Amino acid sequence: MGPFTLAVDAKSSSGFSSDASNKKMKNLQLQSERFFASVSVREEKPFDFLRTLFDGIIAGGTAGVVVETALYPIDTIKTRLQAAHGGGKIVLKGLYSGLAGNLAGVLPASAIFLGVYEPAKQKLLRSLPENLSAVAHLTAGALGGLAASFVRVPTEVVKQRMQTGQFGSAPEAVRLIVSREGFKGLFVGYGSFLLRDLPFDAIQFCIYEQLRIGYKLAAKRDLNDPENAIVGAFAGALTGAITTPLDVIKTRLMVQGSTNQYKGIVDCVQTIVKEEGAPALLKGIGPRVLWIGIGGSIFFGVLESTKRFLAERHPKNQQNSKFEAEL
Repeated sequence: MGPFTLAVDAKSSSGFSSDASNKKMKNLQLQSERFFASVSVREEKPFDFLRTLFDGIIAGGTAGVVVETALYPIDTIKTRLQAAHGGGKIVLKGLYSGLAGNLAGVLPASAIFLGVYEPAKQKLLRSLPENLSAVAHLTAGALGGLAASFVRVPTEVVKQRMQTGQFGSAPEAVRLIVSREGFKGLFVGYGSFLLRDLPFDAIQFCIYEQLRIGYKLAAKRDLNDPENAIVGAFAGALTGAITTPLDVIKTRLMVQGSTNQYKGIVDCVQTIVKEEGAPALLKGIGPRVLWIGIGGSIFFGVLESTKRFLAERHPKNQQNSKFEAEL
């Protein structure tokens, strides 16, 4: 990517008075002081929306598949820790159980998320004042998560049932879940999923985007791939830790099957605290933070690399194909 710079146009001393120069320097200083909330967005051009949508779908799908494949065993351990009641033992066999079926859902879900997130983010950044860029990132993250949830939830239900040894294959899991619990069985825990994922998506992408903006303005250049990965890891790990209790609730509701041990989100929380104590809401926090931290590093690293690769292949935009400060 090209360098990200903050520059004041330089002209001969005869062309500008000292007052004008001082004014420009003050404006530059003010902009740098608010770098976590200020971005600059180029004017919208024809077909920008379609190009952004396409690039988001390709980049999101690629990043999602790479992360899921690399980190699936850690996710399996996390799920088994959260599903275990009391002092239940954790089985370390079959850590890739359900991967193929999960990838069939992760690919479209990640593509849908970025396909919604990127255009929504750019539209909001153009519509909102510069100092509200965080609101744009939060809102776009929530919108992307909501759109992807219709694919994510059935994928998550099947994946977690297989991770806990209830089924041997994804087709078998789908068939038996639907026959025993009806089609709604594929969406069990949908409310708790949204309770976890909408805040997670909004917070993670907001932290990531704001840190990148701050880094660019402080360094006066664009981030390289290792730096994107480090920022992504920090954003993922922090968000993963904050949302662990929501993840525990979601896991318990999704793996209970037809036993209906919990009547809903509130009952699930009350039952867990009563029977296992409040610390049980933090079960799996270690693997979750590790998984999402490493996952954030891989995901955002692959995401930015893929977006840059795609941008450089738009012939009409070779001069301006670099992603702007808000990305």
